Amino acid sequence: MARSIESQSAGSEGMREQSKQSLAHSFRHAIEGVCYVISCERNVRIHLAVALSVIAMGLWLSIDAVQWALIGVAIALVFAGEMLNTVVELIIDQLMPTHNINAKNIKDVAAGAILVNAMVAAFIGLLVLGPTLLSKLGLR
Repeated sequence: MARSIESQSAGSEGMREQSKQSLAHSFRHAIEGVCYVISCERNVRIHLAVALSVIAMGLWLSIDAVQWALIGVAIALVFAGEMLNTVVELIIDQLMPTHNINAKNIKDVAAGAILVNAMVAAFIGLLVLGPTLLSKLGLR
């Protein structure tokens, strides 16, 4: 019992030390997290490719500041959601390494949240870019 309390105390001290990191270290860790999901998660790379395509289209269509804000928020929400989904998957895989129906359900719900998020982002993209694209193509 004393050993586990000592371990917890040492862990708490390590966490306190970690919280005193410089702002530069915090940013470095955040960038490492972004790089991790880009390099390890296929769906993140798909969302990134779609986001870059949407940005290119927005530039081509010369959308206004409000439209950029809507597109930016939609892209950020999907990307952040994918990152949180990755966190859920990593935690579940760590805590439940063998097949478990609850683990499956947790992962499925997290993935479903991303699907909903991506569908809303696509809807926002259509609302923002659609009319301008149709006008530019002479279809409206």
